[in-house]
Amino acid sequence: MSEISFRTKIYIGENSLDRLTRIKAERIFIVTDPFIEQSGMVAEVTNRLDHMDNEYHIFSDIVPDPPIETVAAGVKAIQDFNPSVMIAIGGGSAIDAAKAMKDFSLKLSPQQREMKFIAIPTTSGTGTEVTKFSVITDEANHVKHPLVADGLLPDEAILDPTLVKSVPQAVTADTGMDVLTHAIEAYVSTKANDFSDAFAEKAVRLIFDFLPRCYKDGNDVEAREKVHHASCLAGMAFNMVGLGINHSIAHVCGAQFHIPHGRMNALLLTQVIEFNAELRGFTSGGYSAAAMKYAQLSKIIGAAPATTNTRLGVNSLLHHINQLKRELHMPVTLRTCGITKEQLLAASEAICEAALNDGCTATNPRIPTGKDIESIIEKII
Repeated sequence: MSEISFRTKIYIGENSLDRLTRIKAERIFIVTDPFIEQSGMVAEVTNRLDHMDNEYHIFSDIVPDPPIETVAAGVKAIQDFNPSVMIAIGGGSAIDAAKAMKDFSLKLSPQQREMKFIAIPTTSGTGTEVTKFSVITDEANHVKHPLVADGLLPDEAILDPTLVKSVPQAVTADTGMDVLTHAIEAYVSTKANDFSDAFAEKAVRLIFDFLPRCYKDGNDVEAREKVHHASCLAGMAFNMVGLGINHSIAHVCGAQFHIPHGRMNALLLTQVIEFNAELRGFTSGGYSAAAMKYAQLSKIIGAAPATTNTRLGVNSLLHHINQLKRELHMPVTLRTCGITKEQLLAASEAICEAALNDGCTATNPRIPTGKDIESIIEKII
């Protein structure tokens, strides 16, 4: 028996930020990053809170891949302010950090009152506004720690497409490929079901249809909105059923080599699909379940006709992913990200061990060995 529930209330469309005008007489802790604060984007939140008898405190010390020390500072600020509402506005780092701050503050201070948690993403990538996951970085040991708990789920998410219009091209590409990876990994997860498949399929279609448009024209509000929705849909999918080794490896390599998470996922994606599909190991017994689902995705996005067999379907999906990466001018090797073969070899053993122990590995459709992880990474050097 499986349980499926959707705790987060989602507000979508232009002007969805106006939902904040309903908040009255609350103490509000706002988590964001320096750019969001200095660009005036945080004012889109505070302007809607002013004149409603609200008090708020802005914590804007968030940096990419938030370290444990930042979370600890946020917990201290929460304890001092004692808020009744938390609002996180920013990319995945801001929302993930806010999740960890909220969780730890409640655990460390029994007297801390429960906070309503509202997540407002300003990038379209992580889907963290609807997931029970948070990723925090241990900088000293170059390790990312995924936290998983139902208490990390935001109560509300606001998907206002006007907030993502100014996202730079490179970030649009990185985060968009993160969405695609979320959806594909959820689709072939060992826990996948009809509900997660529906979310994942729609997310994949939206990414192929609208991500190139976002990349070419950031002011294309329709495309921005569709990719924003795709990010949320993919988040809902993997929140139900988990991810796979694409993320396991990306967590480790991203922390080790300081490569943006979505970019690292994109580097690995086709290699992981080839590993999971096991086309070279095809026998008369049939293709793997993962291979057949990859082939199904190629039909869903119109990359292959319905009559295409499994092998051709998987190869067609791989071709269209590579084509999408070219359109987005994504790097295709670690070398183009400034990582040498010597650096990779020096860290290889630690990367393989950490990837195997990562929580995402448990739902990968094919059980990997350390050698398998090593082989996948070597193919992108």
